[in-house]
Amino acid sequence: MKLHTHCGRTINVTRFTPRGLPKRMGRVVLDTSFASYDEDELWTSLTAEEARRLAGLLLFQAAAVEPEPSAAPGVVDVVPVVADAYEVRVRGHVLTVDQPLADGGKDTAPTPVELFVAAVASCAAHYAGRFLDRHGAGRDGFSVRAGFRMADDRPPRVASLRLTVTAPSLPAERLAALRAVVSHCTVTNTLAQAPEVMLEVRGTPSGETDLGTETSAR
Repeated sequence: MKLHTHCGRTINVTRFTPRGLPKRMGRVVLDTSFASYDEDELWTSLTAEEARRLAGLLLFQAAAVEPEPSAAPGVVDVVPVVADAYEVRVRGHVLTVDQPLADGGKDTAPTPVELFVAAVASCAAHYAGRFLDRHGAGRDGFSVRAGFRMADDRPPRVASLRLTVTAPSLPAERLAALRAVVSHCTVTNTLAQAPEVMLEVRGTPSGETDLGTETSAR
C-alpha cells in the first residue's frame, strides 16, 4: 500500500512475519523512498490529509499482525480523553469522538451523531460492495454519501437522513436490486425496528450498594 506525498516522497506501508513466528506476531513495515538530496537521514512532510491517510494505512496493517483481540463481541467501552473528547474501544480498536469548536469542543474527531450517520453509510457501503462483487461489476467509482438534518424541536435527534449510492460500473437494470439490498442493511434494519435501550447509572464500583443507582428502560 503506497502513499505518494506532495513533497515527492513515496511511502510504502507493508507487513511481514519473521520466520517461525505466527502470522499474528508479524511487524508493520514503513518504507520511505530515498532521494538524491538525502544525506544523513530520510524525511518527509505530510499534509493533514496525507497524515490521516498514512495513519489509516498503518492501522490497517497493524490490525493484520496484532494478536486476536480479547474483548468480547457486542461490547463497546467509552472512556474520557480530555474535555469533550472520548475514546471508543471496540474489540481492541479505538475510535475518537469530540465536539465542534462552536459547541465548546476541540473538533479533533467526529461527533457521536456523525459516527451514527457514518455507521448507516458504511453499513450500506458494505452491502452494496458485496452486491457489486457478486455480480462482477467491480468497485471503480463506487461510493456512498450520507446527508443528514437535525430536528428543530425537542428531543435532540437526527430528523432525516439521505443516502446516495454511486455505482457507475453496475448495469442500469440491476440498480433496483442494489437499492433493495442496501435498504435492508443491518444498521438500517435496526433503525426500522428500534432496539430496547436499557440504562443503568452507577455511582460506585460494581457489587457495592449505591442508593443513587437508577435503572430505566424504554
